[in-house]
Amino acid sequence: MPIIPPGLAPTLQFYLSAPMPCPYLPDQTERKLFTRIRAEPCESNAELNAILCRAGFRRSQNIIYRPACAACEACVPVRIPVLDFIFTQSLRRIVSYNTDLHLTREAIEPTAELYDLFYRYQKARHSGSDMATMDQADFAAMLKEGAADTGLYCLREENGALKGCMIADRMDDGFSAVYSFFSPAEPRRSLGTALILLLINVAKEERKPFVYLGYWIDKARKMAYKKRFRPLQALGPNGWTWLE
Repeated sequence: MPIIPPGLAPTLQFYLSAPMPCPYLPDQTERKLFTRIRAEPCESNAELNAILCRAGFRRSQNIIYRPACAACEACVPVRIPVLDFIFTQSLRRIVSYNTDLHLTREAIEPTAELYDLFYRYQKARHSGSDMATMDQADFAAMLKEGAADTGLYCLREENGALKGCMIADRMDDGFSAVYSFFSPAEPRRSLGTALILLLINVAKEERKPFVYLGYWIDKARKMAYKKRFRPLQALGPNGWTWLE
């Protein structure tokens, strides 16, 4: 499979990042192939994002990238085919436990409420990461730069209290789950999983066949949750095929 989709090379400039320590696998070095889309939201962002997502790329603000590591191919793009998705017993329990919450699609606005939840999540789950040091201006940039038909899918209690948020890009064939954050004080709710399950329901309602989850790495503990969503499809040399 070509690393750059045919027809895009003449219109987009691609770059190769400098080698950096891999954040997921010890003693590995990562490099990324990436391009930039417009920082301000526009229709062309959504079109390019959808084409590149199907080719295994992932959006972070106005950067769209995919791994291009010389000695490692551990990062596997995965997506959920929503019509084939199976609710296991454990996933049904998560749905049942969160019936007091409802999902709303909200505008991309960096409110104080959203930033407070993001800050608490980062401090509890990723205290040593760069994202844990993001201020409100950084957070606003994360939400708005490169937006590509992007929405905030928020989990709220009946009284309006915010419990979780998924940043997701709507595409012609589905949704790309860009990033999620949620209340760290209620681990029994499994809010990260609940957000993905609800995004699957949104895709079904809008008759879109896929939810793209980014990359899965077999030996990375942080990625293990993605295999809860079965069946999965993975992108390889022969295109999208079922992941065993």
